[in-house]
Amino acid sequence: MAPELAGKMAAKAAVAAAKPATKALLDTLRVMPTTPFAEQDFLNMFFKEQYKPIPLVYNLVLAMLWRHPENVQLEKVKVVHYCAAGSKPWRFTGKEENMDREDIRILVRNWWDIYNDDESLDFKGLPALAADADELEAAAKKPLRAALAEAGTVKYVAAPSAA
Repeated sequence: MAPELAGKMAAKAAVAAAKPATKALLDTLRVMPTTPFAEQDFLNMFFKEQYKPIPLVYNLVLAMLWRHPENVQLEKVKVVHYCAAGSKPWRFTGKEENMDREDIRILVRNWWDIYNDDESLDFKGLPALAADADELEAAAKKPLRAALAEAGTVKYVAAPSAA
């Protein structure tokens, strides 16, 4: 986390809703220092005076189950943030720290129930593209490249994957 945000309430980029002004966002991007948690640190700097936490029912971070269980109503949870080590349902073994718990097993089982009941969630690869796939890919990247060019130099720090 960016040093100026240490010890303060901070947002996670995984579940967020925002509609910032593009110019203000790009202006902030220009002065953003290089940080280890790229988009999270950026969002925390950009929205530092406007942050409003999402209720746990819409963004349950698993650590809340052992840190503040009195605040969790497991039966009402709609969105689970599987960010704790060993919690990804597709890699779950129950052997990692804090994972050998019935509440975690219930959430993982619920995830698999939803995944297995909805075939549209099974990624089957990208559809075949026309012969001019390079042209389609280049066109798709134009808005991002334009925004980055407008922002000027963009600093990037590789971060480990949470997947």
